[in-house]
This record gives sequence, structure tokens and C-alpha cells, in this order.
Amino acid sequence: MLKNLTLTDKLLFVSAFLSLIYAETLFFNKEFFQAVFMGLWVPSILAFGIYLKLLQNKKNG
Repeated sequence: MLKNLTLTDKLLFVSAFLSLIYAETLFFNKEFFQAVFMGLWVPSILAFGIYLKLLQNKKNG
């Protein structure tokens, strides 16, 4: 399954994962508002990745 991922897919997953780790770090350092803000980036990044996949599938027919 991982062999089918493109470089863009991997970069999107890494960026979402790093955003999650950073949000958890902020949360455990008692910076709750910043943690929530960073935590909201994770689904946004993944949604953008889904959008790119849909565009790619539409283009390839």
C-alpha cells in the first residue's frame, strides 16, 4: 500500500503528522488555544490531499 503513494501524498501525511505532534506539544505545555489552532490544521491538510487526489482522478479519467 505504501508503494502506491506519490511524493505529494507522503509530504501531506508528514505535514499532517508533524502538525499533530506540534499541537500535542503545545497542549502539554499548557498553551491550549495555540494547540487547538494547530490541531485544526491536521484535517485541513488531509482534506487538501483528498481534493488533490480527486483532481488527479478526474484528470486521468
